[in-house]
Amino acid sequence: MNTGVETLTYMDQADPIAKAGEELVRIQYSGICGSDMHAFLGHDARRPTPIILGHEASGTIVGGPRDGTLVTINPLNGCGTCHACRSGKPNICLGRQIISMPPRPGAFAEMVAIPSENLLVVPRAELLQSAALTEPLACSWHAARLGLRLQDDPVETLSCVVLGGGAIGLGAALCLRAMGVQDITLIEVNPLRLATLKGMDGFKASDGKDADAPKDGSADLVIDGVGYAATRAAACELAKPGGVISHIGLGSGEGGVDVRRMTLHEITLIGCYTYTPKDFQETGEAIFAGKMGLLDWVETRHLSEGQGAFDDIRSGNTPAPKIILIP
Repeated sequence: MNTGVETLTYMDQADPIAKAGEELVRIQYSGICGSDMHAFLGHDARRPTPIILGHEASGTIVGGPRDGTLVTINPLNGCGTCHACRSGKPNICLGRQIISMPPRPGAFAEMVAIPSENLLVVPRAELLQSAALTEPLACSWHAARLGLRLQDDPVETLSCVVLGGGAIGLGAALCLRAMGVQDITLIEVNPLRLATLKGMDGFKASDGKDADAPKDGSADLVIDGVGYAATRAAACELAKPGGVISHIGLGSGEGGVDVRRMTLHEITLIGCYTYTPKDFQETGEAIFAGKMGLLDWVETRHLSEGQGAFDDIRSGNTPAPKIILIP
């Protein structure tokens, strides 16, 4: 449980009680998200302490007619009645809720209660760890899909750049590849993480200054998976005239957008928030079909080691793009 700024406490809590339309899931894998890190650092007013964080999870249904079914969790649901929800976009519903924000406790726990409609069945036990990546990769899928749908040229001819080699950025590169893009460069400045990325197939990994670095004004699509002023400024410089920027990173909300260049060169900036239910399902199907690759770039630790995992992520002392906690 996040009990204070930069403080996680491993403690006993009562099991949640499933309400009508919900099921209990015994968590087996739960990934650490950038938004969990924001809350840990005290930068997210939406997640006041004390609160159980975590929303990237997979596990097994406990009780009821689907007892023992393997599932991954879509942690987000809307009000169900507004225009956004009726249009299949509960991610932009003004009344949306997500586990790990009040009033719904998160998945850094042994059990979580979740609406049945938010559960995607995992076909085989050996896919359960990878299935915990469905949520972050669905964010990447959504950003890639929105950016590609605005392109005039065939997808296989496009040049795409992704900023940030965490799970969202790496996921975006994998999603672009699964969608047919052939020219993908992933930029990551952390040398530990960059070394991990350079060993992967399907895209070039660069620190933004080496021989593989893309030239300014060369990218049809830039996906900013970081969301700081510096990465927004880089995205504006990298996008070609008529290009598109998919902005999904939530690092900071200030600065970096070169409005004059975007206007003079008709560059489109899209805000991308999480995913639709269809995005989530398509991402899960792509994972289960092997279209995202091996997904063996995660590091696993026990839930009791959560404090150390968050500390290592903050200090940049882990080469893995994603740490998954195991209760």
